[in-house]
Amino acid sequence: MIGYVTLGTNDLQKGAHFYDELLSEIGATRFMEFETFISWAVAPDQPKLSITKPFNGNSATIGNGVMIALAVESPQQVDALHAKAIALGATNEGNPGKRGEKFYGGYFRDLDGNKLNFFCVL
Repeated sequence: MIGYVTLGTNDLQKGAHFYDELLSEIGATRFMEFETFISWAVAPDQPKLSITKPFNGNSATIGNGVMIALAVESPQQVDALHAKAIALGATNEGNPGKRGEKFYGGYFRDLDGNKLNFFCVL
């Protein structure tokens, strides 16, 4: 149902480096790129993650209660990707671990403060 998600950024190049490095770990590459917008995808027909400078010219701000969840295959991938995000400058928002019986996730905030997680179903 979701085609793409777009996060605001105040530094497109810094954000692009962060997501180039992080999303390459799951096989995502740049799908579309403009002067103020970059989008990554694993495949053209799969959901995309994008960052953009806000269209209205104002500063990008984070949404309170908004979170983007990125599905991966295993707890080991969650652990590795969470660690990579932190190494790239993200802030830890919840160590990787089991939540309930069938969910494993690790939470972080990107360089602009947007909240994301990598997760898998057990």
